[in-house]
Amino acid sequence: MTSYNKLTLDTRIIGIIGHPIKHSYSPLMHNISFELLKLNYVYLPFDVPINMLKTAINGMIALGIKGFNVTLPHKEDIINYLQNVSEEASIIGAVNTIVNENGILSGYNTDAYGVYETLRPYKDEISGSQVTIFGSGGGARSAIYTVIRNFKPEKIYIINRTEQRGESLKDYFSTKMHFSNIQSNELIPPDMIEILRDSKLIINTTSVGMHPNEDDSVTEIGDSFMNGQIVFDFIYNPVKTKLLQLAESQGAVTLDGLKMLVHQGAKAFELWTGMEMPVKKVHKAMKLYIDSK
Repeated sequence: MTSYNKLTLDTRIIGIIGHPIKHSYSPLMHNISFELLKLNYVYLPFDVPINMLKTAINGMIALGIKGFNVTLPHKEDIINYLQNVSEEASIIGAVNTIVNENGILSGYNTDAYGVYETLRPYKDEISGSQVTIFGSGGGARSAIYTVIRNFKPEKIYIINRTEQRGESLKDYFSTKMHFSNIQSNELIPPDMIEILRDSKLIINTTSVGMHPNEDDSVTEIGDSFMNGQIVFDFIYNPVKTKLLQLAESQGAVTLDGLKMLVHQGAKAFELWTGMEMPVKKVHKAMKLYIDSK
């Protein structure tokens, strides 16, 4: 990581804003990247309560901070303060990366890129198939956008605890992306198990199973999965969640959230620095760190 006693007057600052922010692994990831490439940058976390968002943005402009990531609860509200918003961020309705060019703020959603790069090796298998997505938040929005835009599925199921939120998401993407074959369901077996077994791709965008609740899973029934399915969990701590363990035990291909974290981070890194993140080295270092905790 960046050695703080090496900071100079020329050091460029990148950051992340959210509330709370202590859980974020983005500072570790990007400072490892800066160190590997010998760049004079530092990445810092900033805890910004909801009522201080506008003030924080003005402060970052005034301080000349080159760019920053955005996490909960600001991903949607921050769009109101940006001069430019990329196509994917506009459709998704959420921004997670901002570039500051002399006070002009441009917003992007690199989560969509992270989802795409993680799933890209399985594009032919996913195309024309049924997809199930757990959740209805910003992660689910990125997943739905990416799957529709890049993988052309036959049908998407949204499974969520609150039916109203799932229905709202279904209506939004049916209108926004002209994809009508979306259905919303509550987390109720046995119908859910049948939906999962018929899906080629299953994506968990919720926090269920995240540290310190590693024993939780959006489904705890091993029969939810089939040999040859693709199961993708956005969670990266732990890297191998209970959901992925269950899926793997039934012969499914499993994809962890650490891959997505590094891929989305790599896109943000490129937007800020114009350089490519050393993805393989960063992924290895991150995995070693998380596994050691």
